[in-house]
Amino acid sequence: MKKKLLLIQPSPYDDNRQPIKKRKLYFVGLALPLLAALTPDDWDIDICLETIEDVPFDSDADLIGISSMGHGIIRSIDIAREFRQRDKPVIMGGYMASLMPKETKKHCDSVLIGDAEDVWQELLHDASNGSLKPFYQRALSTLKTPLPRYDLVLNKPIGDFLPVQAGRGCPNACSFCSIHCLYRRRYYRRDIAGVMRDIRHVRLLGFKKFLLLDDNIYADPGYMKKLCLEIGRLNMTWMSQCSISIGRNKELLNILADSGCIALSFGLESISKESLHTMDKSWANPDEYQELISAIQEAGIDVSTEMVVGADGDTLESIRATTNFIADTGIILPRFYILTPIPGTDFFKQMQQAQRICNHDIYSYNGSEAVHIPRHMTPEQLTAAYWELYERVFSIRRILGRTLLSRLVLRRPGRQLFYLIANLYYRHLIHRRIAPNIF
Repeated sequence: MKKKLLLIQPSPYDDNRQPIKKRKLYFVGLALPLLAALTPDDWDIDICLETIEDVPFDSDADLIGISSMGHGIIRSIDIAREFRQRDKPVIMGGYMASLMPKETKKHCDSVLIGDAEDVWQELLHDASNGSLKPFYQRALSTLKTPLPRYDLVLNKPIGDFLPVQAGRGCPNACSFCSIHCLYRRRYYRRDIAGVMRDIRHVRLLGFKKFLLLDDNIYADPGYMKKLCLEIGRLNMTWMSQCSISIGRNKELLNILADSGCIALSFGLESISKESLHTMDKSWANPDEYQELISAIQEAGIDVSTEMVVGADGDTLESIRATTNFIADTGIILPRFYILTPIPGTDFFKQMQQAQRICNHDIYSYNGSEAVHIPRHMTPEQLTAAYWELYERVFSIRRILGRTLLSRLVLRRPGRQLFYLIANLYYRHLIHRRIAPNIF
């Protein structure tokens, strides 16, 4: 008789400690479909995406697997507690659980630290025998993955694209970044044939669009070029994220656009050189941002960004100036976070040693409330400046300026209308004091 495995992707809490719910989940994670693909045939598998469905606490599953992303780990822990009260064995994984495995272990039977590919079947074997170890960890030697079990999410209300992974890790060493703290400058890339196998499968499933997952695909421009030339033969559209320095490579930008790339996301972090330096990101030059963004946009690729406020070079004035930077560059979907000392990161250790952490309840960290003492303002001032920045950037006037009133609206009206709707939805979240995120 087959054993049953339930894999859960929790939804973060809102300010009322209720899981955030949506009618449709546009950005479907890849971790659970990959884990399902790594699972032997003698297991039946269900996937629960809590943002769009309720967690089946009455499940008859033999093993519960729960992922953890960002401050959503608070919900992950609560789910784990509930299942353990029902005498279900629970394993937890994902980058938040991996950054603080000893703390996570308090709430589950076992923690999978880091990548699962080379240790997942051992974990399942032990679970079958009732002999789960407290921790499982094995570094990758190479990144090879089976075809993800997309079939387990196709019957759910998801968006019009699926995720495909190209690489994992990053060669940079930003102190606040969870990716760096897990991979320590290791960067793994899949062979192009494997990536194309997954993309072709997504197309066979009826999708014309995909999200290419890679923490920094521009880390290897030659690989990126070869991959894009292959993708260009499929007549699909796609999105990804990489370093803003790709704006210097006009040849590759044209190849990207020709291959169907319609949007790239960039972690710009700050317009302050001093702040970038204190975050170990001094290789980025904010003086170049506007020129690089313009080059990317001129190639026909839309720009989405993520930035943080509260680094040691930030002032109330520089945070306010970020509003004008967004308007001047025409960034179509900007997102912001308060720089947060996540346990397990280098930044956490720095703030802890300097005794600059003012909120020691790590389960209250949400990325939208200051929990450390900034250099040039109080924590309360930082939190207020953060929400003021969001409100200014997502005023009706500025939303219209970068969508319907943009010079691009006549060239691609459909895309601009989509971004208008996305911006208005972000504005709705901001009014509810929920930080917009990709989920």
